[in-house]
Amino acid sequence: MSGVLMTEPVCLVENINGSLQVSDSATEYLERILQPVVVVSVVGLYRTGKSYLMNRLAGQQAGFALGSTIESKTKGIWMWCVPHPNIPEHTLVLLDTEGLGDVDKGDSRNDAWIFCLAVLLSSTLVYNSRGTIDNTALEKLHYITELAEHIRIKSPSPAGHEEEEEEEEEDSQFVQFFPNFIWTVRDFILELVIENKGRVTEDEYLDFALQLKKGFGQRVSSYNLPRQCIRNYFPTRKCFVFPLPASQDNMARLESLDQRDLSPGFLKATLQFCEYVFTQSKVKTLKGGHRVSGRMFSHLVRLYVETICSGKMPCLENAVVVMAKIENQTAVEEGIKMYQKEMEQVKSLFPVSIDEITTEHQRSSSVATAQFIKHSFKDENAEYLNIFTAKVNEQYLELVDQNMAASERRCQELLLDLYQEMSKRLQQGHYAQPGGYQLYCTDRDAIITHYQSEPNKGVQAEEVLQAFLTKRSEEANYILQTDQILTEKEKRIEEEKERTALTERQIKVAEEKKVEAERALQVERERQADSMEQLERKFEEEKRLQQEEMNQAIQRKMAEQEILMKNQFKEKAELLGQEIQQLKKEKEESSKGFFKDVLMPLIGVGKDVLGDFLNYKIMRKTLKMPF
Repeated sequence: MSGVLMTEPVCLVENINGSLQVSDSATEYLERILQPVVVVSVVGLYRTGKSYLMNRLAGQQAGFALGSTIESKTKGIWMWCVPHPNIPEHTLVLLDTEGLGDVDKGDSRNDAWIFCLAVLLSSTLVYNSRGTIDNTALEKLHYITELAEHIRIKSPSPAGHEEEEEEEEEDSQFVQFFPNFIWTVRDFILELVIENKGRVTEDEYLDFALQLKKGFGQRVSSYNLPRQCIRNYFPTRKCFVFPLPASQDNMARLESLDQRDLSPGFLKATLQFCEYVFTQSKVKTLKGGHRVSGRMFSHLVRLYVETICSGKMPCLENAVVVMAKIENQTAVEEGIKMYQKEMEQVKSLFPVSIDEITTEHQRSSSVATAQFIKHSFKDENAEYLNIFTAKVNEQYLELVDQNMAASERRCQELLLDLYQEMSKRLQQGHYAQPGGYQLYCTDRDAIITHYQSEPNKGVQAEEVLQAFLTKRSEEANYILQTDQILTEKEKRIEEEKERTALTERQIKVAEEKKVEAERALQVERERQADSMEQLERKFEEEKRLQQEEMNQAIQRKMAEQEILMKNQFKEKAELLGQEIQQLKKEKEESSKGFFKDVLMPLIGVGKDVLGDFLNYKIMRKTLKMPF
């Protein structure tokens, strides 16, 4: 797990006088966790032993505060991040919420928001109660029936008259995005026996408690409402019953008791509960199946709490939009950092050839693109991909400039050093004698040969040499004209040779630059193709996750529909059938080739504009064009 190991729980969301506030130190810790997170929250009435279960999930005897009096020990939401015991490179985030129905608090709205946050933030929600699952226990779970009043799936429609219809439609979509549900029943002293059924499992016991009554009227409606909500909202339901852990005298010091002081049945139930959570709890995802890292989770917590405190309703769709913006901005930064890091080695070797820098650019760009794609999501209009690509191109062009400058310095220094001895001879009049021009040409050719044999001169080698020889042409012509051993005809022949040699060298330099530019452009095309291939794989994976999310929702609703039909709730089953058809329609729409049909043309436009600009810049730099 990234960051410092968390040895004890910290407060994530403070509840001060009924006002919720995010702890900066807790979110700073989360921001250092780059791994995916599995988030397990526990909720329930105060003083029902919630914290003990969370300590056991953390693999500890103590940690989260246990209350043995009528006062609720946990205020707000406390967090404990530990390495996931079953999944490498994943973090288990445990959230212990303050007890609902605390007599000191007296504000049911505050309880509702704590419950709402636990649902929004979790991948598994544990509801902890005492005694039995009866009508009284379900009535105390009225917070579930209020979720539709506190959570939106989609942004509200501009048309106000459609609001009620939208709320009903959203109510049916909760199962796609809500966490798995576990009901833990503490101090269970009854037999798991149901009349006319005999002995049943814990899950069958829960299912029996959630059965609906037939009929109409306020009493039947009130009875069915919490049961219907639990059945409709949560994708999976699981139940664990725990016998009394110890004698009444020892209950007050549960966290300090040795395991041999706890009842075997309680220890067995605790072990089974922990094993189920470790194996069945999934990575926290956003709407659309996007996996959440610790860093993303920190932003999610702050977003939801700030939305609640502003008096607005948390919206899952808005959360995805906000998270996408934050993460895509981070993805651009991380991608650029990776590109800079990968290019450091070739940068330290400047000057290098055009092949070396373009090959390294291609490799580094591929690694950086992978880093960008790893952190980005829902970049549907390729806005951030184009920003990232433009920034990589800027970095590359800057490195091209630096490499050219390093090459120029190296070549100029080399020629200056080689020319020193010849310059002395020139000043001493060594070439101002009959036959001096031949001596000058011999020394000049020796410099050229020596210069060309030197390695690692970089991309400007020929251009600098051309500039050097052009500069020397005046002194060469002066020596030629003053050489008395040569006839006028011979001087004219030598002049023509000089001009021809300079022209041939200019042509050679231009041809080499053209080849280098074409090579650079070919590498750029290959780099763009690699980026598109990586992006397509990313979108295919996102589509797969979305399809998986919808498949699970459809399967859950079909199973629920089968139960309703079996129990002769025909009207409810037909309504559920309509929801299933709507989900199937949405699934079919989302399975279409969005990447190729919609996104590729958008990216193509941006890529062509950026590509043409980059190609122009590379050609201009490589050929040293004066425009």
